[in-house]
Amino acid sequence: MKAKDINRIMYASALILLGALAAYLFKWNDGVLNALLIMATLLAGYPTFVKAWSASFMRVFSIELLVTIAVIGALIIGEYVESAAVTFLFLFGAYLEGRSLEKSRSSLRSLMEMAPLQANVVREGVRSIIKAEDVVVGDVVVVQTGEKIPIDGQVLLGMGAVNEATITGESAPVAKAMGDRVFSGTILDGGFLEVVAESVGEDTTFNKIIELVEEAQEGKAKTQRFLERFAAIYTPGIMVLSLLVGLITWDAHLALTFLVIACPGALVISAPVSIVAGIGNGARNGILIKGGEVMENLAKLNAIVFDKTGTLTEGRPAVTAIKSFGMSQEELLRMAAEAETASEHHLGKAIVREAERLEIELVEEPTDVDVLKGRGIKVNLNGNSLFIGNRKGLAEDGVVVDDEVSAYALKQEERGNTAVFVANGAGVLGVISIADKVRERAAGAVRELKLAGVKHTVMLTGDNEYTANIVADEVGVERVFANLLPEDKVDRVKDCMGRGSRIAMVGDGVNDAPAIATADVGIAMGVAGTDVAMETADVVLMADNLDKLVYMLKLSKATVLNMKQNMVLAIGTVVLLLMGVLTKNVNLASGMLIHELSVLLVILNAIRLVRYKPRGFKE
Repeated sequence: MKAKDINRIMYASALILLGALAAYLFKWNDGVLNALLIMATLLAGYPTFVKAWSASFMRVFSIELLVTIAVIGALIIGEYVESAAVTFLFLFGAYLEGRSLEKSRSSLRSLMEMAPLQANVVREGVRSIIKAEDVVVGDVVVVQTGEKIPIDGQVLLGMGAVNEATITGESAPVAKAMGDRVFSGTILDGGFLEVVAESVGEDTTFNKIIELVEEAQEGKAKTQRFLERFAAIYTPGIMVLSLLVGLITWDAHLALTFLVIACPGALVISAPVSIVAGIGNGARNGILIKGGEVMENLAKLNAIVFDKTGTLTEGRPAVTAIKSFGMSQEELLRMAAEAETASEHHLGKAIVREAERLEIELVEEPTDVDVLKGRGIKVNLNGNSLFIGNRKGLAEDGVVVDDEVSAYALKQEERGNTAVFVANGAGVLGVISIADKVRERAAGAVRELKLAGVKHTVMLTGDNEYTANIVADEVGVERVFANLLPEDKVDRVKDCMGRGSRIAMVGDGVNDAPAIATADVGIAMGVAGTDVAMETADVVLMADNLDKLVYMLKLSKATVLNMKQNMVLAIGTVVLLLMGVLTKNVNLASGMLIHELSVLLVILNAIRLVRYKPRGFKE
């Protein structure tokens, strides 16, 4: 049945009960009173009876089945007041639960309401407004101040400040100019942009976020699955106990009351309602947690493993020095930049950016590109083989490094730089030194994580040990493993897990995908729009902000605590009510009222998580 129909039934049964109250107060004929009570019972009980009938066909012992048995029994023994009260209270309780659960899902609903509905598109020089879903890849979309960006794409023209809170959870506007990426669902606070559409419709980052949150809220925690298995045994067990109570006491009313009051309604929803609220809170703050089991695992973490580049550092390394041997620095940089145009690595992009900054024209396109993970890149440039990478790659390529080159590279590394070697078959042509700035809040975030219960912090990097140790000392990470290949990172994560630690691996979601997938909890950070991160990681932090790690950890602990509070409340209420029933201090109607109130309290307690903010975090 539809919710609107059930609400109409509830209102109609309430009116009939008011009529029954009038019949009682004005001492009308008992036949009229009983007829009104039976009518209210059948009307209010109809949705419950239908669900119970459906459940019985599926061989499921549902709460509705228990209530239906109790109501039929009450009608048989002539307890019309209690049968009417129970059916109405059960229906009214379901109505209150539905309204409260809607509030617990408000974070997802508010995200969905931010979805852009239309787009201002330029086609063949003509500007027109169309539905956002009708935009195709390659369309040029015009965005003006105050408008929502309807697609993911790259800025072609204009400048502006974009509020990306729907994606990253960060309310501070981000400056955008030609070449920058923008995302669907974000808002242009000021300026004017022309954007070429790269991802549209369901392929946009915004729609993927909504899809992930919907899936996550349906995902079950271990505690929830246990409670469902428990309820499947508990419910038929209560039916047997109720029968025994009736046989021992020969009191049908007491047995029926015991049957209804022992319903595990509040217990069954105690876990999922907390999980839904916690996941919704995270989504609204740019933290995508993929399900209840992940939330529980987060709360148990006692160790975090960090990737260095792009995680503890800003991920925008810059060239600090160029040393050439047998050629000009400009020629060395030009060759390296031409080769690195085929690379997606942070260091390769830094070399290309430096060439662009110095306005060095890149003419040759690399061929026979071979990306050597964790070592560098090998290409054919203008008919000549060229290697760009680290010492490990040089050794594998059979290149001999003389003492002068080695001493220079070592000095650069001791200063905190990454030494990138450029070599051909004849030997090393030069060394390009690159440094990446440590994130401003890295040290503070690591300190806060330790205060929140993280006992061990580790950094894994493919970089040299000098640079790695400098970064680790600055941010406060305890253990460092340098010169690692991607497969080495996986081995290190497995080694840490084998020692009994509950580990999270934090990386950029692309280069660190294997290690992220291996850890107890994989966390991809600052990767808005990266499919690999969204598919591989258990948690996706949509902003380049390490404080989100602290928020995530504290939110998970608050969610699990909330879930435990709900379970204690649910179990405690049932125990107290059953004691009251067996001592004949609680009747069917009053017990049902208290039972429904306990369900409502469980939901209201969970709703607190929707607006939860860890101490120290601002709205």
